[in-house]
Order: sequence, then C-alpha cells, then structure tokens
Amino acid sequence: MNAAAPASLTARLAALIAARPITAGDYRAAALFTLDALANALAGRQTAPGRILLDWAAAEPLTMGREALLLGGLTHILEVDDLHRASVVHPGCVVVPAAWALARRRGTGGQDFLAAVLRGFEACCRVGMAVGPAHYRIWHNTATCGPFGSAYAAGDLLGLSPAAMVDALGNAGTQSSGLWQFLDTGAMSKHLHAGRAAEAGLLAADLAARGFSGPPQILEGEKGFFRATCADPQPERLLADPEAPWQLRLTSIKPWPCCRHTHPTIDAGLELAAQIGNRSVERISVVTYQAALDVCDRSAPQSEYEAKFSLQHTAAAAITDGKVDFASFDPQGRARHADLAGRTAIAAGAPFAGRYPQAWGAKVTATLGDGSELSAERTHAYGDPENPLDEAAMRSKARMLLDFAGIADPATFIEAVLAMADDAPLPALPEAAN
Repeated sequence: MNAAAPASLTARLAALIAARPITAGDYRAAALFTLDALANALAGRQTAPGRILLDWAAAEPLTMGREALLLGGLTHILEVDDLHRASVVHPGCVVVPAAWALARRRGTGGQDFLAAVLRGFEACCRVGMAVGPAHYRIWHNTATCGPFGSAYAAGDLLGLSPAAMVDALGNAGTQSSGLWQFLDTGAMSKHLHAGRAAEAGLLAADLAARGFSGPPQILEGEKGFFRATCADPQPERLLADPEAPWQLRLTSIKPWPCCRHTHPTIDAGLELAAQIGNRSVERISVVTYQAALDVCDRSAPQSEYEAKFSLQHTAAAAITDGKVDFASFDPQGRARHADLAGRTAIAAGAPFAGRYPQAWGAKVTATLGDGSELSAERTHAYGDPENPLDEAAMRSKARMLLDFAGIADPATFIEAVLAMADDAPLPALPEAAN
C-alpha cells in the first residue's frame, strides 16, 4: 500500500497560519496597519487616478469584488502604503481592502476582522519571501503574491475548512499577474495591480466557499507558480521560522510619499540636510542595492510619478529642503531639484547589495562647494521595524492623509478604527467634506 502523498505547500502554509496565536498587541498592531491602509485609500480619492477609479466604480452597482478592487487601487496610489521588505510586497493595499469589503457586508466584529488581516499579511508575505530575487525584476510582487493574502483573509472571514482554504489559495495563485513594464511610461497599472490582487483573492475564497476547486500544488507544481514565474525560487522560506512574530509586525510603514526603495536614501539625506544648512552642494553620491537602481534610476523625472521613483530626485529634495512631502514631487518641486538631481550619481555596492532584501540600506555622500564631504548611511530607514513609527506617529500620519482626503472629522474615524482592537464594529468609510 502506497504511503499517503505529502501535503501540498499551500496546505502546509494554511495550517501554519491557522495555528498561530494572536495577542492583544497583535490586534493593536493590525488595527494601526488597517488605519494606515484606509487613510491611504481615502486620500487616494483626491488624485487623478483615484478619480478615474471612482468614476469606473460609479458606472455600475458596487459589488463586493468591485469594492475590493476600488479600495485596493486607491490605497496604492499615493505611494505611502506599507511595505514588507523580505517579500517586497505591499500587503496592506491588497489584504485590507479584500477583508474590509467582505467584513462590512457580513457584519464581522473588529477582532475577527483584524485576525483575518494578520493571517492575510502572513500568507502573501511568506509567498513573497519564497519567490526568490529574480521574480521581482519582471513581476510586481504585490500583484503576484498579493492574491494569496487576500484569499486567506477572505477565506478566514468565510470560515473555510482546511480543504476549501487550499482551493482558495490555488485559485488565487492561478490569477497572479502584474508586470513592471508600466514604469517605462509611468502608466497607472501599479494601482490596478493592487486592486486586482485584492479582488482575485476575494473571488477565489468566495468560490471556494461554494465548493469551487483549485489546484493544491499551485506553488510547487510542474506548471505552477514557482515554475512559471520564478527563476530562483526559495520554497523553503515559505514555512521557515514558524515561531517568528507575525509578518505584519515585520512590515515597514512609509513616512514619505514615494517608492520604498528611496527611503533609506531620504533618511540619510535628511540627516545631511541638518548638517549642511545653507552651504552649497556640488554633487551627491548614493550607494545602495541593485533592486533600488532597477526601479528608481531616473535622473530627470518628467512627472510626479516618475519623481516618486527617482533616487536622484528624492536625494536632492531631502538634502535641499530638509523634508520630503507631497509638494516635493509637484511641477515646482521637480523644477527646483532638477539641477542637483542631475548631479547625483547612484550605484549598487557593499554592504547594502548583500543585505537586501532583509535590509534596505543606503549611504549618501554630499560634496559641498568648498570640496569637503559629508556622509550618512542607513541600514534600516525610519519606518522599518528596527526604527518604527510609534503609535503617535502613526496617528499623525493618518491625520495628514485624512486631511488631504478632505475628511471633516478625522479624529473620530481614527479612534473608531483603532477601537476594533477591542472588538468594536467596523466603522463606515467617511466621505470628503466637499
């Protein structure tokens, strides 16, 4: 008699996640990350891509899947949403919208919702850690790994059996897609990536609840996800360190509204700005890791979006202004920093190249007009788990985004979201005051 076939990777992943305990601190952390995601979504409504998404959503009845797509897209627009370094996934813009759309319709309690968020983060981040570094050169990990997170979160809320959860994850994986080609023109595809990833996982879980089967070996199969999209997969990382903190608690929060690859450079640049004062800067040098160059090498960005993906521009802005905010990327900000950005050299080098993706670091050197040099470097940028935003800073960031969104009473919404950690119900999303 043949021995039973070993469980698939998705079955083992689902079992690992289901067995993990949740503490009061975990619920509080999940509430803060939910606040960050929802504040981003509300602020995203005030942008040109956001208005297109809202117009699209208003054209037909807002089904649960369409709501997840809408919220996911809106959350990712301003480039201030969270980022999990080891997986290079933005989990909040995928997991929170899918869970929110489902939980609001089902009247789910706050803690059950937050538990689903924690588990959804865990799923997409663990898949992201297993795809290997080459995947990211072509595929956008948030788009490809995100559906596993939204499927798990939605499946958790639906109370799927272990077998049905495997079906959901299988059909989430077969929907995975999202390519970096949009960077060449600054197209709006990245927002669609987040929205589709949220919608795809929700669809997969909802179908699984009805008995719709999915491939159990979607990850490791001969025609599965790893074989199709990963030149150097690391499947052993999927189930590694089961006793580690929840991946949500290892996720970075962005303090600045631009690509996360620019943040170590910004953080070091802000330190230099305080030292330089009013002295002139002749040139800037940035040494970082290769993935940052692959995504953010733009010495002369021609749009707001390109500037958010420019190491040269963000270094110049941080050093010149001593701050980086939404205005750093508007036409006036781009014009003001264009000259110094053109005199900024970037390169990949030690020790940062070897530490990525576990650590995203950079060294920034400013050569002053008198020929002297000042340098600063970061192993971990502000907002990383090693140097996190505390709760006061998270509240302040949410308030900034909600003010940008035109929300009349941001404090009430902030408190209502955080109260979910004590099992308060999910609040309604507020409308802009004008």
